[in-house]
Amino acid sequence: MAEAAKQVSLDLAELTKMYDFKGKTIAVTGGAGVLCGELTRALVGCGAQVAILDINIEHGKELAASLGERGKLISLFQCNVLDRDSVFKTAAEVSSKFGKVDALINGAGGNKPQATTSAELKFFDLPADALKWVFELNIVGTILPSQAFGKLFAAQGYGNILNVSSMNAFRPLTRIPAYSAAKAAVSNFTQWLAVHLAQEYSPKIRVNAIAPGFFLTNQNRFLLTDKETGALTTRGKTILAHTPMARFGEPADLSGAVLWLLSPASAFVTGVVIPIDGGFAAYSGV
Repeated sequence: MAEAAKQVSLDLAELTKMYDFKGKTIAVTGGAGVLCGELTRALVGCGAQVAILDINIEHGKELAASLGERGKLISLFQCNVLDRDSVFKTAAEVSSKFGKVDALINGAGGNKPQATTSAELKFFDLPADALKWVFELNIVGTILPSQAFGKLFAAQGYGNILNVSSMNAFRPLTRIPAYSAAKAAVSNFTQWLAVHLAQEYSPKIRVNAIAPGFFLTNQNRFLLTDKETGALTTRGKTILAHTPMARFGEPADLSGAVLWLLSPASAFVTGVVIPIDGGFAAYSGV
């Protein structure tokens, strides 16, 4: 019995150690946003050094200040994820400051009203510049950081890339054609890159993605709630009716899956897209 208890104790200690990120450096694009800001909090809470890459670092300063002493674990780097030179320069700066980079979260992304169909804006009239903005931010803004940090991972022989896809990648939603298509591209790219980096450089480089369901953010609030009253729109009500857990996601709901995918606990997991959606994808509607 004593030996059995000792073995359980060792196993628990090893499991706990897997989620200790002390000494790890993780770069996060869009790391001060609504969802990735919460991921940054979780990573810092587990001891990680977090490098936030954003074109506007003011929100990053606010996030760091809100964390008190732990905010010192956050470093801010101004970076445009759509500018290759900016991305590669920033990746080099992060690597130089910390000596290494262990993981990258590609969190930059979003949609915009001008690329969303409505009674006033038909699909046939969606402006090309709005469509390009959505495509480029979501897919090009994922590929360029993956190139820059993936090159560092290839040189050091290990690393971890986590992309942010969407439930729209599994089943496109009405009204948001550019966003749905761009996120489908993110999921496809995740699978492609996982194979490429493992086969061409090192099997210790993993690439995965999360696919959040419906979370209230600045990008989709105008679709799910009424601007004046805050009441659910017809679309918002329909979403909750098709979500078995009957609520929108909270930013903290992403943290558990993300910590797992970035930890040694998922060492044999690569090329997957994990839904975090309250059961939306599982519900047929009947």
